[in-house]
Amino acid sequence: MALHQQLPIYKVAYDLFNLVTDLVRNMPRDFKQSIGAEINRECLRVVVLIARANSARDKAPYLSELIERLQVAEFLLRISCDKKLIATSKYAQAISLTGMVGKQAGGWRRSALSPAS
Repeated sequence: MALHQQLPIYKVAYDLFNLVTDLVRNMPRDFKQSIGAEINRECLRVVVLIARANSARDKAPYLSELIERLQVAEFLLRISCDKKLIATSKYAQAISLTGMVGKQAGGWRRSALSPAS
């Protein structure tokens, strides 16, 4: 079992968390404590769930929750972009990263659920 910090999915999720931390820092004060804090929280949970899935014997529940948290983060990012709280270019960058994490998590989950594993 590899260290979770060495996994490609972890590296992309960390980049996502790093990006949203910067995005939230530049949000207007009114939204920083509500939408911004929730975006940060969801992305942090994604990173933590990767570590938990990597060390767990039954990975599927952690990966299912990870995918759900990623969808929530995508929704919050979209509303932030629609409300002009973040730049469209930064939104596109964040969604690209969430897509990469989602694809890797989905593949990992399918692998964990297959009878051969």
